Amino acid sequence: MIPRYSRPDMVKIWEPENRFRIWFEIEAHATDALAQIGVVPASAAQALWTWWDTNPVIDVAAIDAIEAVTKHDVVAFLTWVAEQVGDEARFMHQGMTSSDVLDTCLAVQLTQATDLLLADMDALLAAIKNRAMEHKFTPTIGRSHGIHAEPITFGMKLAQAYAEFARGRARLVAARAEIATCAISGAVGTFANIDPKIEAHVAAKLGLAVEPVSTQVIPRDRHAMYFATLGVIASSIERLATEVRHLQRTEVLEAEEYFAPGQKGSSAMPHKRNPILTENLTGLARMVRGYVTPALENVALWHERDISHSSVERYIGPDATITLDFALGRLTGVIDKLLIYPDRMQKNLDRMGGLVHSQRVLLALTQAGISREDSYRIVQRNAMKVWESDGAESLMELLKADPDVTAKMTATEIEDRFNLDYHFKHIDTIFDRVFG
Repeated sequence: MIPRYSRPDMVKIWEPENRFRIWFEIEAHATDALAQIGVVPASAAQALWTWWDTNPVIDVAAIDAIEAVTKHDVVAFLTWVAEQVGDEARFMHQGMTSSDVLDTCLAVQLTQATDLLLADMDALLAAIKNRAMEHKFTPTIGRSHGIHAEPITFGMKLAQAYAEFARGRARLVAARAEIATCAISGAVGTFANIDPKIEAHVAAKLGLAVEPVSTQVIPRDRHAMYFATLGVIASSIERLATEVRHLQRTEVLEAEEYFAPGQKGSSAMPHKRNPILTENLTGLARMVRGYVTPALENVALWHERDISHSSVERYIGPDATITLDFALGRLTGVIDKLLIYPDRMQKNLDRMGGLVHSQRVLLALTQAGISREDSYRIVQRNAMKVWESDGAESLMELLKADPDVTAKMTATEIEDRFNLDYHFKHIDTIFDRVFG
């Protein structure tokens, strides 16, 4: 992933040094367990840990140089460790195959990455909740098809986003559990040359579950589900980012990304204040979703194992988690600093001459004894006059002048149907459902 969209803590998880450290722990824990059941001498495991405790530096360049000759990354790593540890290192990797190391390591890296993503989501949820509470009863217009519909509150918009990201977090917790599996089963997964107790020991040491049937590789449906979950979270990011982008349009301008002192919106037009952060988030969401299809295609492997998935995961593991980590952090900042304009929201609410209250009048006429079809026709013909006047006409005044309406409703009853607070009587219920 390019540095522009990367944060250091997530990047470290995918750096070669961390990968090799995890490889060593897998090998050393396995050697410990092999010693416990008498397959290798206890001195072999002790030699590994003694070297590890006194030599924390991983020479990535040296390992890469060996791989340039062996053309095999795990063999290169084992060769390098053997050069450091000495003769006792020959007992390392007894009965194991490369996938035992690679797949188990990937599980550890993905769980490490997921823990950061969960912390990211907690920060985002806290920011959204804070702004939702702040604007719980701030009136704004609800839109369907991009057109004024009926009044809602800005807090309700944010409550919806909170609920969506809370679901995403729950899915991520489940995805973490599904991906956190260990396989130390040897060639084609039969345990022919290594006891299942070794797998159980390594899994416990690394905080993983045991893969029931690994067939030499951990089944990639687990990974497909994981990356699909990241894709759904990315789509939720895009949904909220798109809402901010629409609200920042000049004709709307109900909310706006924070514009810092000294910031420039355009190289040509000094007046510009563009929604660059949320536009960026839209693009990053596309990238994360783009990693989902390769993960799905990785599920189908030849027989017990091939490596068609390997090159894919070397890309998508780092890129998907690094990109999502950055995007969640950026969205949290956008929401935390979002400029919100209640006066403009009220102005937009009032812009179309009360059209947003048409349903209440429709229902009142049906309750007064007029058929729904006729009630709809009566309200619509008055509403169209308001549309055609671009809000210069008042729906309330037109209805008061319509004999079909006044035959069934008094002026006070008509006015009552234009009470904005009526639409907000269940906001507390919605907030209780979302926030508890």
